[in-house]
Amino acid sequence: MNILSGIVDFFRSISIKEILANMDIYLIYFYILINIYGFILIWIDKGKARRNSFRTRELKFFIVSFIGGALGTVMGMTVFRHKTQKENFYLGIPLIFLLNIITLFLIYRYFSPK
Repeated sequence: MNILSGIVDFFRSISIKEILANMDIYLIYFYILINIYGFILIWIDKGKARRNSFRTRELKFFIVSFIGGALGTVMGMTVFRHKTQKENFYLGIPLIFLLNIITLFLIYRYFSPK
């Protein structure tokens, strides 16, 4: 059995009811992973900036932040002191983080199983 068929079998065995019943844990996993990705994205871009290499597009940082990775992006900006002089970043990413928090609150408030 190859890996692809195992993955397909796994997704066939999961029902929508099961996913909705465990949405809390899936959301937490997603939030952790997307924030790690945002942090690593800043780290990689900082390394590229030091080497004068091809850089990551700014839109990518904002997309990752908007879908939940704003905390990791802000942490990366702080730890690596990268993109902290750009107004779009030092104002925009924290505002997106607040939007992420409000969205998570609303999801848990109205969509989590009771």
